[in-house]
Amino acid sequence: MNFHDSEKLSAMLQQMGYLETERKEQADLIIINTCCVRENAELKVYGNLGELKRMKQNNPNLVLAICGCMMQQKHVVEKIQRSYPFVDLVFGTHNIHRFPELLNNASQMEGLLVEVWDHEEDIPEDLPVQRKFSSKAFVNIMYGCNNFCSYCIVPYTRGRERSREPEKIIEEVTNLANAGTLEITLLGQNVNSYGKTLDKEIDFADLLTLINQIPGIQRIRFMTSHPADFSEKLMDAIANLEKVSPHIHLPVQAGSDRILKAMNRKYTSDQYLKKIELLKTKVPEIAISTDIIVGFPGETEDDFLDTLDLIRKAEYDSAFTFLYSIRTGTPAANMEEQVPDEDKMQRFNRLVELVNEIGLRKNLSLIGKTMPVLVEGISKNNANRLTGRTDTHKLVNFDGPEYYIGKIVPVKITEAKTFSLLGTLEE
Repeated sequence: MNFHDSEKLSAMLQQMGYLETERKEQADLIIINTCCVRENAELKVYGNLGELKRMKQNNPNLVLAICGCMMQQKHVVEKIQRSYPFVDLVFGTHNIHRFPELLNNASQMEGLLVEVWDHEEDIPEDLPVQRKFSSKAFVNIMYGCNNFCSYCIVPYTRGRERSREPEKIIEEVTNLANAGTLEITLLGQNVNSYGKTLDKEIDFADLLTLINQIPGIQRIRFMTSHPADFSEKLMDAIANLEKVSPHIHLPVQAGSDRILKAMNRKYTSDQYLKKIELLKTKVPEIAISTDIIVGFPGETEDDFLDTLDLIRKAEYDSAFTFLYSIRTGTPAANMEEQVPDEDKMQRFNRLVELVNEIGLRKNLSLIGKTMPVLVEGISKNNANRLTGRTDTHKLVNFDGPEYYIGKIVPVKITEAKTFSLLGTLEE
């Protein structure tokens, strides 16, 4: 979501005549687009501001702006005002469309300009977007969240759930297809609840069916899905719509029913696993990834063992694993029995070991298979190799000419690692 917001900011700047530079020392304007889901992300922001202070002292004309989810929190804005007065502009998630005007105003005044809306208005349509990839694109289908998981700050920073009109989504995807985009990723805090705020009968499976009919698009991905709203109708859409990729990110967060209830996740571990089992029956080739939080307040060793047990049963292809961090303003921040850091870390290491073990085993099973790979660019670790992803979202590196970038090509898997695959191009 933040990556796509940055694409919009880049496009607005481009329309204003700005040119992008990879060297901070050359910049007239630096924007930090923040995320507040995890504590580490916030700490990085403050660390970067320390470096930018020195740059500002060396170049008083440098404009510094901070936006994104962190700025929707009053205590964060107050800290910026108090500790980082050299910042020029602060704005939030609800008024990103006003960025050009805010930047112009901030450039003509002394001191810090702050404009953070505390509520969402109508969804701004037709904002420009500077796509980072020619062959794939992100498309927002909704904004905000109504779930209020007890550890999560998103409903307070992104606002309540609002779905875009399907006609607007179809128009955007059609334009992308006409421009040569092969793969789209539909974005929402909980795509499974798409359509609930609209005055028409449409749900997420219906939207996938409409997008599946658009010529030119070859792959449809989406994230993120909330397990409580993951319906059999949606499973059938994944199984039957040929352009919908056989991959789903389905965050479980924990395997203990007691912890899931405290998290306000609205499902049990058994309900979750039954949905996984049904999905695998309908889509045998499905790849499943997840999010897991370690050390939620009150988590015991037995609770953690329940999580490990669920992971063994679900057999995830990959998982994003996190140490629980207190998010000011969430119910979990005030819960008693905060888990000691040493216990969190010890459990985290055991969790990662299990996740990686299963992920490697799944990848090893792919050796010898030929898979379609959308080539995204040059490998970061080897300038002589191309890199891309399969329709199951596996990262594949292989030797090949650069003119394959942006195309879907067949690659035979020859070697498997924990987080990636190696292959050879099949001409």
